[in-house]
Amino acid sequence: MKLVHTALAATLAFASIACNAQNAGPSDPQIASIVVTANQVDIDAGKLAETKTKSQNVKAFAQQMVTDHSGVNKAATDLVKKLNVTPEDNPTSQSLKQGGDANIARLKTLSGGSFDKSYIDHEVAYHESVLDALDKTLIPGAKNVELKALLVKVRPAFVAHLEHARHLQAELAKSGA
Repeated sequence: MKLVHTALAATLAFASIACNAQNAGPSDPQIASIVVTANQVDIDAGKLAETKTKSQNVKAFAQQMVTDHSGVNKAATDLVKKLNVTPEDNPTSQSLKQGGDANIARLKTLSGGSFDKSYIDHEVAYHESVLDALDKTLIPGAKNVELKALLVKVRPAFVAHLEHARHLQAELAKSGA
């Protein structure tokens, strides 16, 4: 599991490294692709958790992830259509997709408390990485004012998700899950 967290952190850190190297981070179309992909990864994990968990708290969290991240994706999709921009696939978005697929495959093999713990541990690491990428690369790198404003607007929701996931992580640890 540490490998998945490390791979995820490395994937999102890629955008930070790219930005710091020659001050030329991802373009706005690439940022749009990263945002949509990152949200979809969490939507997919949330949908799986909704069906697999027996914990009402984990189920409620998963439902919130699906709802909130779907909303962010709708806002991002609406914005790129308005701006007539096509999200551009890039190494970061591709790596996010691969990491998300690997996480889903791993989660599908788990059940009960093991599933809940793994899902929530991943959510903590994922939201930490996403916030790091938002703060160090995506927000400062966005050239379009509306794209930057959207990223700034959704950031507090990612902070709230991280805090909620950390709270659940502590609850699961207390219960021995």
